[in-house]
Amino acid sequence: MTIAFICLFGLGFVAAVGLGVASRVFYVEEDPRIAEVEDVLPGANCGGCGFPGCGSAAEAIVNGNAPADVCVAGGPSVAAKVGAVMGVTVGLKEPELAKQTCAGGDRANDRYVYNGMQDCRAAHLLFGGQKDCRIGCLGFGSCVRACNFGAIEMGDHGLPIFKPEKCVGCGACVKTCPKGIISLISNTTKLIHLNSEDECLAPCRQRCPAQIDIPSYIDAIRTGNYEEAVRVLKERNPLILVCGRVCPHPCEEWCRRGEGGQDDPVAINMLKRFVADWEMDSGKRVEVTQGPDTGKRVAVIGGGPAGLSSAYFLRRLGHQVTLFESMPNLGGMLRYGIPEYRLPKKILDWEIQGILDLGVEVRKNVKFGGDFNVEFLLSSGYDAIFLAAGAWISSKMRTEGEDMEGVWGGIDFLRMRDLGIHVDVGKKVVVVGGGNTAIDAARTSRRLGAEVTLLYRRSRKEMPANVMEIVAAEEEGVQLHFLAAPSRIVGDENGRAKQLEYIKMELGEPDESGRRRPVPVEGSETLLDVDTIIAAIGQKADTSIIEKDKSPRLEELTYTRWGTMDANEDTGQSNLPYLFTAGDFLTGPALVVDAIGGGRKAARAIHLYLTGQEVDIPENSQKKRLPESEVTDLEGIEKKGRPPMPELPADERIHTFEESELTLTEEEALKESARCLQCGVTCYWRDDQKRYEDAQSAA
Repeated sequence: MTIAFICLFGLGFVAAVGLGVASRVFYVEEDPRIAEVEDVLPGANCGGCGFPGCGSAAEAIVNGNAPADVCVAGGPSVAAKVGAVMGVTVGLKEPELAKQTCAGGDRANDRYVYNGMQDCRAAHLLFGGQKDCRIGCLGFGSCVRACNFGAIEMGDHGLPIFKPEKCVGCGACVKTCPKGIISLISNTTKLIHLNSEDECLAPCRQRCPAQIDIPSYIDAIRTGNYEEAVRVLKERNPLILVCGRVCPHPCEEWCRRGEGGQDDPVAINMLKRFVADWEMDSGKRVEVTQGPDTGKRVAVIGGGPAGLSSAYFLRRLGHQVTLFESMPNLGGMLRYGIPEYRLPKKILDWEIQGILDLGVEVRKNVKFGGDFNVEFLLSSGYDAIFLAAGAWISSKMRTEGEDMEGVWGGIDFLRMRDLGIHVDVGKKVVVVGGGNTAIDAARTSRRLGAEVTLLYRRSRKEMPANVMEIVAAEEEGVQLHFLAAPSRIVGDENGRAKQLEYIKMELGEPDESGRRRPVPVEGSETLLDVDTIIAAIGQKADTSIIEKDKSPRLEELTYTRWGTMDANEDTGQSNLPYLFTAGDFLTGPALVVDAIGGGRKAARAIHLYLTGQEVDIPENSQKKRLPESEVTDLEGIEKKGRPPMPELPADERIHTFEESELTLTEEEALKESARCLQCGVTCYWRDDQKRYEDAQSAA
């Protein structure tokens, strides 16, 4: 017994000595902050941070391998506590929430029958999955199983539905999805995102110059959620009241319902106008998000659609904006180039005020190159300059006698009218041109009591004006005279135009624009008696305002052979890295919606420049129509027709400058929104199918 005790004691003593020596030799000192950090973490061990448990996350934070805000379950409050332990301040960060971009689900056709493991990743290994559409959800719910927070569930139509209130932005679903249709996206990212070729883009959305998510806002109208419809629209377009009235809606050209002549295209623009008017008439503005203040300052020169759009998006991205305008009021061509009967000034004022209310500073009646210049702006602390002065110079007809009294440029005539300056057009007016400015000048002259003839050197088919505007002009009594071009102007003894000589034309071979070139018919000269001639054959940007700026920096600026500023067509950045442009100053005369889209793209580029990122666009940006979206032979579609545009009768509207086109009723808007097929790239809802009722029906 004694011997056993001595042996056990000796063995214990040796072990104790060994452990003591080992502790001295192999001692590892743990940073006490690891325990402190772990104590303030929620202890959920959810794995959302990417580390196996809170202990591992705490160690990673202390070792500098993870930021203080790595814990997605705890949120900002936990991040602040961790920061306190680590001796750092955790700043505000925009939340990023998961979103999927597929609109197909069960609607997408199958290429083959898949009977393998019911997992998206496994299915994707077999020829990319069984779905016919290369851009789309496989529907096996791998993302649902990957989410530890209950933020995703599978909907009735084979698409995941996301619950923003539960999403912590951990990104587990993003990593799980093999098709790449799920992403974490913040409000800033939404604002600057450009359409990409690997997105689920409906044909109409591919065609829209402003890249509006058309199916989403139409579906919101269909379900009566007008506020959400406005919010979707304003993610891409701050001037929805304007566009609802003057946009020629190129998106409708690609509306799948209207392709192939099976039915009329959905009245996309009339629906936009309906919901924009709803916001204005509701007595309140739909709130939009704004990012935290960046401390960066941007000077926006030009208060037209491009300038207003750029200012709007720059403010929403958190930058300070000052808008410089040479005219007494903002709006540019919207105010001084579009007649009151198409765009009432009180409506334009209401929309512009919504942009200014975001915190945009305005300075009116100041001219670039005169009252201020680039050197002044840079020395005043502006970090970037956006120049969008518009196309205000009327093109010349290059016709003998066009400098006589009584001959106006189209945009000059409209601007005088909108400045409140009376223009006596007399009894007989001839308008030369076939674009929207020519139609506006002709319809305005009719309202001033004149007989109006419009000369166009090509045929009706080649007229670039909006078809609806052409029809409206005819209804109001404008005489359209095709295949006729001015050859000279004859004046009276006082040097005022009294006759216009024109020559007949015939169409020859197509020119570089793709339209057949007009060729004069010899000996066909004809005289017309006139009181006023309005030449509306084109406009160009006034780059002389830059030449008036004597800043040495601008000597390096280059121009195109068309007289526009030479800048990147995708970003608007010039060869002076701090100077950007968009709208007519970049593209030449174009649509209002083109200028709005250009303003957003420029704001995106300026944001990248100000935040030290590379100013470029993704390689897979969508610029042309996705070939697989060209589906013209639709099954299950019934011909339903679209509502006619509500408008004042022609014999009534030619006597007034009151707004001539009206808005759909709520009943008409709800009925029309139900005609939308809610297209994906290839799939769509058939008229006999149950409509997708989830809140994310067009996400």
